[in-house]
Amino acid sequence: MLSQPGAFDAEPIPDAAREEIERLLTSGDLFRYTASQDAPAALLEAEFASLIGSRYALAVSSCSAALFLSLRALDLPRGARVLVPAFTFAAVPSAVLHADCTPVLVECGRDYRIDIGDFRSKLSSADAVLVSHMRGHTSDMEAIMSAADEAGVPVVEDAAHSLGTIWRGRNIGTIGRVGCFSFQSYKLLNAGEGGMLVSDDPDLIARAIIMSGAYEHNWRKHPVLQEAFARWQNALPLYNTRLSNLSAAVVRPQLGELPRRVRDGRRNHDLVAAKLRASPWFDVPIPLQGELRAPDSIQFNLLGMDDAGVRRFTEAATAGGVAVQVFGLSPDNARAFWNWHFLGHMPELPKTREMLMRACDVRLPARLSPEACVGVADTVVAAASSAAGAARAA
Repeated sequence: MLSQPGAFDAEPIPDAAREEIERLLTSGDLFRYTASQDAPAALLEAEFASLIGSRYALAVSSCSAALFLSLRALDLPRGARVLVPAFTFAAVPSAVLHADCTPVLVECGRDYRIDIGDFRSKLSSADAVLVSHMRGHTSDMEAIMSAADEAGVPVVEDAAHSLGTIWRGRNIGTIGRVGCFSFQSYKLLNAGEGGMLVSDDPDLIARAIIMSGAYEHNWRKHPVLQEAFARWQNALPLYNTRLSNLSAAVVRPQLGELPRRVRDGRRNHDLVAAKLRASPWFDVPIPLQGELRAPDSIQFNLLGMDDAGVRRFTEAATAGGVAVQVFGLSPDNARAFWNWHFLGHMPELPKTREMLMRACDVRLPARLSPEACVGVADTVVAAASSAAGAARAA
């Protein structure tokens, strides 16, 4: 059996974090607003904003919290209709509901990206757009931003899977009105849990900062126009979604590791993708023109297999040591829209449903060696051949 080393393990936290963590543990200074300046959370915000190319950043408890705060900071009316791709994680439409808005699901195609035709048809009745770059696959942001700008509809980017991805020279997460990132353990920056909200809009970021829990005058410790804060003091509810200094201290030393992690993740993805594309059983969508991805996993569509054949394939891959998730066939998968019962009525989304029934997902973290990635690819190809052979023999 092939061993897939570290496929579900995060990279170790750099040694540089240990001294700062020890200082925090000794002082007990874990709350981001205790210090008058240079709190780890504040330093992380400044460093992340500089890294990503945004004017402002706000560290929060999760990407879901960032999405929620973004929608609340947009000051949308109750029940506002927010377009969301139907291929995303359940936390995304959940954030829309938490913000007292209505998710409107948009079809996605075989390349995992938003179907622009369906998007345009639903945009006229939308109040906002929340674009999930799901598993790092960037939708056509040129078309989306052009249509949204013409309609006067704000765009929020869910870049949880896309830190380090470039779209036509710009960092994903800096194209829409707001960008949201994740520091959950499987992401390129790992705090266990945590997230970041970025924006160039001082009034929007001021509202988000106050609602995140900058009560009384703690907002003075953020580098945003003070008159923007003054407009919203005591006028907004507090949701207390702050990131602790301890989590910030874990993330900050990893910022310098990001270019190497992006490079190695892209190497791993492209190595496996090339091997899968040489097989008749797989379709691996190619990047859009101008899209330079920063993947930590690979997605591909199975070709020429019925449901029984797909199950034989996943069983053979598992027996070979590689975990393959088929989004639509994995029981209760949180990425299959028909499992989001909390939404109530579910629209018919045939394109997305058809894609999810054959779309596969395999983790390829940056820490995997090229040799391990070759083993993963060989196992996946062999599993498909075995499943197809069993079907022919039946």
